[in-house]
Amino acid sequence: MLKPTAATSVKDYLDQIEEPRQSEIRALHAMITRVLPNLKPSIQHGMIGYGTYHYQYATGREGDSPVVALASQKNYISVYVCASENGGYVAEKHAAELPKASVGKSCIRFKRLSDIDLKALEKVVKLGARVMAKSAKA
Repeated sequence: MLKPTAATSVKDYLDQIEEPRQSEIRALHAMITRVLPNLKPSIQHGMIGYGTYHYQYATGREGDSPVVALASQKNYISVYVCASENGGYVAEKHAAELPKASVGKSCIRFKRLSDIDLKALEKVVKLGARVMAKSAKA
């Protein structure tokens, strides 16, 4: 179940994942594209990224990252929600709603789909995208 590294398209990425993980990643991909229809999926940083935003640090370093991302890692599935609001990261603020997941600042990690409350994950993904859209307009 190694992470697909040579994928150049979302289809390639999904096709390179072995079962049973492939079905789980496909289900998550379907959920994310359904709830975030305006964020185009593409391969970004070796994973499926949805939409993109530009960042710039005080040091002058800048780049582009996905608003939400989905990755099949060697030992777990990761969903990245790159959004912060009122001094806290969206994923981290909702960690209690995802008790079987390991939640960092913007990363939600879990071993299998059955370990996650999909409605709670859907809520976090939608909120993260909404927060990013609002900050882009500011």
